[in-house]
Amino acid sequence: MSRIDPTARIAPDALIADGVEIGAYATIESNVIIGPGTKVGPYCMIQGPTTIGAGCDITGYASIGTPPQDHSYKGEDTRLEIGDHNTIREFVTINRGTTKDTGVTTIGNHNLIMAYCHVAHDCVLGSHVVMGNLATLAGHVEIHDHAIVGGLSAVHQFTRIGERCIIGGGSMVSLDILPYAKASGDRAKLFGVNTIGLKRGGFSPEQIKAVEKAYRILLKQKLLLKDAIEILDQEFGDDGTIGPIVRFLRSSRRGIAR
Repeated sequence: MSRIDPTARIAPDALIADGVEIGAYATIESNVIIGPGTKVGPYCMIQGPTTIGAGCDITGYASIGTPPQDHSYKGEDTRLEIGDHNTIREFVTINRGTTKDTGVTTIGNHNLIMAYCHVAHDCVLGSHVVMGNLATLAGHVEIHDHAIVGGLSAVHQFTRIGERCIIGGGSMVSLDILPYAKASGDRAKLFGVNTIGLKRGGFSPEQIKAVEKAYRILLKQKLLLKDAIEILDQEFGDDGTIGPIVRFLRSSRRGIAR
């Protein structure tokens, strides 16, 4: 049985699963689907087309599924898709996609998006991502699994944050940040390997040493990027712990922070 405050406004075609809680004065517009056990706090605005999975906790005053802040957007039918067990805190804004990309803004599972964060159109967040208070993503940004984006940080459009990265608070990120890295600053630069994050993620000492060796090849030997990629590929191959780094390097469009 869902618990919906009598002051909430819900469109007739919105699909609300069992066990959903909707707080006072929340607005759920057309083409919205909310999965079982999700909580929507007071004064939230959810516009569609938007799908929200099961067990999410959306604190009051969040604005979810609103149109993209893009001059080229002319009301096309784009979407927002949010997975399961995400925590979205107060005053967060998340926009739908645009036709300049896939048309979908995507958020995975088990993410924590803290107060006042912004996720722009066509962004892709993986799972277990943490965005600190007031972290801001421009359009078309990718945040890979288990990454942490510190509070008051801003990420330039089309930039990627690799898996298990940690971005220091107040950073301005304009180039891709490699998997497993620590990065900070304006503009953000690498400051070594996120060893604490890797240990917490269950990486063995041998795996961490392999990552550190790969980073010495990339950052210390002053090689051209294509030559560094070739050495990494020869020494480690495209699988295992270093595989994500090699694949990330090969697919970079904006260039790599070093």
